[in-house]
Amino acid sequence: MTSRLIHIAVVAVAALVFSGLAAGQSAPYKFDLGAQLGVSGYIGDANSANLMKHPGFDGELSFRYIADARWAFRGVFSTLGLSGNTADMKNVLPDQAQYEFTSTVYDLGGRVEFNFLPYGIGETYKRLRRISPYLTLGIGVCMSSSGGNTSVAPTLPMGFGVKFKLSERWNLGAEFTMTKAFGDKIDGPLLNDLSGIKTAFYRNTDWFSRLTIGISYEFGKRCETCHYVD
Repeated sequence: MTSRLIHIAVVAVAALVFSGLAAGQSAPYKFDLGAQLGVSGYIGDANSANLMKHPGFDGELSFRYIADARWAFRGVFSTLGLSGNTADMKNVLPDQAQYEFTSTVYDLGGRVEFNFLPYGIGETYKRLRRISPYLTLGIGVCMSSSGGNTSVAPTLPMGFGVKFKLSERWNLGAEFTMTKAFGDKIDGPLLNDLSGIKTAFYRNTDWFSRLTIGISYEFGKRCETCHYVD
């Protein structure tokens, strides 16, 4: 199921890339700096069903390069808390063992964003919209700390959101992302020993989610028409 979800996300974003290559309209500013707050969730060996069974805190800083009104490239640094407890699950570990964990995760990644509508404020002929839903897909790396143990793993974030322009430079946004961690120690190193199941780099069950709201400010005025004088 997890591999199918990744496949669907990659195909969807690829289709948007090819369909939107010629659809870009200019944006007045090149860059965007923002901050987001929200809740985090965990799906893995210690929680296989309810994504928000043990919600945590998530805080993010982001920097975005605005290619045009449709496309943007964004760097995101996040810190979030995750937790889980096998006592909440129907599955039983060998010898009736139980396991719970709390983990602090630091995640750094780059993403591409596609706006379904040409996003911005401008003259009527530009047909810009003050609100637009969007899709995002990227790559990154996370470092997690649980029970005094630290691990590092590559990540694949994918998600969707909506942007709204409060004014020409200020933006309000809401976003939901699911992140696949290519490592099985976000929930601590002990759970695999308890279950007796070893997992490989490419096949594991650790995911984390983020549901955030945020605000951002655009800067770096783009020169649409430049006149040069000898």
